[in-house]
Amino acid sequence: MTDFQGKTLVLSGAGGSIAREIARQFFDAGANLVLGDLDGEALHELAATLDPTGARTATFVLDAASSAANDEFVRLAVERFGGIDHLVPAAGIYPEQPVAEMTDEQWHRVVSINLDGVFFLVRAALPHLNHGGSIVPIASVAGHRGSARHAHYAATKGALLSFSRSLAWELGDRARINVVSPGIIETPMTNDLVAAKGGDLISATPMGRLGKPGEVASVVAFLCGSAAAFVQGEVIHVNGGLHMA
Repeated sequence: MTDFQGKTLVLSGAGGSIAREIARQFFDAGANLVLGDLDGEALHELAATLDPTGARTATFVLDAASSAANDEFVRLAVERFGGIDHLVPAAGIYPEQPVAEMTDEQWHRVVSINLDGVFFLVRAALPHLNHGGSIVPIASVAGHRGSARHAHYAATKGALLSFSRSLAWELGDRARINVVSPGIIETPMTNDLVAAKGGDLISATPMGRLGKPGEVASVVAFLCGSAAAFVQGEVIHVNGGLHMA
């Protein structure tokens, strides 16, 4: 239902479970992929699996917290494919630490990757974002509800919502900026949380189950596609109704 033939997706955090599904769905719909992640081995394995010829993929070992690295990441996209049509900043970490025990370094590490990294990538990409393109940051239900023992993570995701709405105002009709807020998705990042509180979380979710990475990726693809041509500054929850609990 979505055609990305001749379009280019720039995706950070590409080694993560949700991002891998985003990459797969876009590639299957015809997109060129520029994939960035700090885990070079996972990154190259993903690219080789999707595109053994390398004709439609490029990879970059990306430190999302580095402004200079994000500049180089975008430069690769421009050099390889001429510009950017869709940008999905998906790099993020989810450590557990109560506020009373949180160090300066722990706080700043989460902020630098989850929030600064989005800003750096968006800023670098804007001069090369084709008219009619889209940006879809990945937030979280934690950005709306908070999250005990993950206050730094929740704070970055809450800030991301406001940043994205501000960007939608600034870009107007040049590009669309919409956010996806996943709930508890079955990924390695949520394994500890599910092990500790999975029963309670499922009970609080009207759909009575956890989400799957592909269910988030399909909403990202929708927001980048022509079916969402008049959707701007919105947040779509992909959490089975957990945000209502």
